[in-house]
Amino acid sequence: MSGDSLFDSIARYQGDRPWGRVLDAGAGPHSTSWVAGLDHRGWVGVTADRHMETRIRDRLGLVRSSTGALVRGDWSDPALLLGQAFDTVLADYLLGAMDGFAPYYQDQLFGRLHRHVGTRLYVVGVTPILGHEGTEQEAWLQRMVRLRDACILLAGRRCYREFPQAWVHRQLDASGYRIADAWALPIVYREAFVNRQLDVATRKLVLVRDPVLVQALTGRIEALREEGLALVGKLDGLRCGADYVVVAEPDGVGAG
Repeated sequence: MSGDSLFDSIARYQGDRPWGRVLDAGAGPHSTSWVAGLDHRGWVGVTADRHMETRIRDRLGLVRSSTGALVRGDWSDPALLLGQAFDTVLADYLLGAMDGFAPYYQDQLFGRLHRHVGTRLYVVGVTPILGHEGTEQEAWLQRMVRLRDACILLAGRRCYREFPQAWVHRQLDASGYRIADAWALPIVYREAFVNRQLDVATRKLVLVRDPVLVQALTGRIEALREEGLALVGKLDGLRCGADYVVVAEPDGVGAG
């Protein structure tokens, strides 16, 4: 087992079924390391981010072998991996990341991937934090997300945009798949998450030209950090939403 609860749950579901040739459709250092370590017949990772490409190559050392390849491109390009099919396709948090590279294309993603899915597609996502505001911890997470995203937008960058599991089910159904299974793992956010998200906001401030606004935002970020870390300690983590996995197969594959 990998020690990652989501990847371990996918491996358990896969069982003894061969992975075959694997596509990591939204490659990152973590997912590609996991994919590269599977008992496969070769893998390809796709990322639209040149910085992410460098991080993956550094993380893997890059696995310069005949079994693996890393490709830079985004899924709105019809020529990307033209004519290539894979037994297993992993879309690990790809929906959320797409807005930075192919905005407004999320509703086309599963149809675009369909031509590459030979047997099975695993979609990994996270329920959006925005939309949960029933408890003290959920209210704090809402404030944090709004502040982080405001800093990103003020810096002239695009935010991640997560989608709920029900939206994924609808899109898969409309894109020529049948849903074979799905599950969710509740999330407990801890200190590392609080710091990582607010550090994103802080880093974006170097791109904001108004020094008065930067000073005000810096103060708000640090006040929110102090409040969030205290809340994590008080509640032993912030419980909100879930990570989810949806298993989909092209219509006519695996049914019956």
